[in-house]
Order: sequence, then C-alpha cells, then structure tokens
Amino acid sequence: MFNAAFLPRLWRLSRRRKFLLLRASVALVAASAAVALLPFRKAIVFGSVPVGRRTKVSVEEWMWAIEAAAPRLPCRTMCIEKGLALQRLLRGSGHDAILHYGARTDPEHRKLEAHVWVSLGSEILIGGEQAADFPELATYPPRAA
Repeated sequence: MFNAAFLPRLWRLSRRRKFLLLRASVALVAASAAVALLPFRKAIVFGSVPVGRRTKVSVEEWMWAIEAAAPRLPCRTMCIEKGLALQRLLRGSGHDAILHYGARTDPEHRKLEAHVWVSLGSEILIGGEQAADFPELATYPPRAA
C-alpha cells in the first residue's frame, strides 16, 4: 500500500536521488515481473547483463536506492527481486556484481527455502545477513571453472 507520508520526504531529495529512486523502482518492477512471469532459468539471469562503462553512480548509491524503493512499491520485492535489480543496475554502471543463489531445507518445517545475495569482489552488498545459512548452488553470471 502506498504511504503518502513518504511524499514530503521525496520532494526534499536532490534531483540525483530522485533519479536513482526512479531507476531503482523501474529495475525492481521489471525484476518482479521477470520472477512472476518467466521460467526460473530465464528470470534468474535478468541481472546478468554485460558489464557496462563505469558511471559516476557509486555502489552505495545504488544500494541506497534499491533499499529505499523496495518497501514502497506495490509489487513483490523480496531478496530475489532486490538482488536481480541491484545486480542489473551495478553491472550496467560498470561494476562486475555477482548474484549468488542458495537453498536449504528448513529444519523445522521441512520446506525448501531459497535466498539470493549480491557480491562485488569479496564483499556481500545485499542479502548477506542470511547468506551463510544457505549453501550456494549457483552464481550468475556463472563463474569460470
């Protein structure tokens, strides 16, 4: 549900921050649509675009924009959507971000659970708080063997 209390804060943001929020929102909505409508094998590569030319947008700015936009959108924005959107924005901005996909069986409920996190080099940017609990099954783009 849209929170109107956010509007006054939105208007106080700089043009740059508004632009970042808009780009992050578009990426999150597109990632949500990809996850909802495409087979997993196609949706999971949404963020694996070629690494573009380095831009002046920092990693921290993209992370801020994703985290700020995600809870304010009407679509689903769980770890997979946030991870795919952040990876796509970072790779498009010249950063070789890697999306990690892990899964486990919940010991209490015996259900399969999955988690996504994004790294840049050895640093986990998003989803790191739970990453250690999920054995990594794949990375996107796949690592060279």
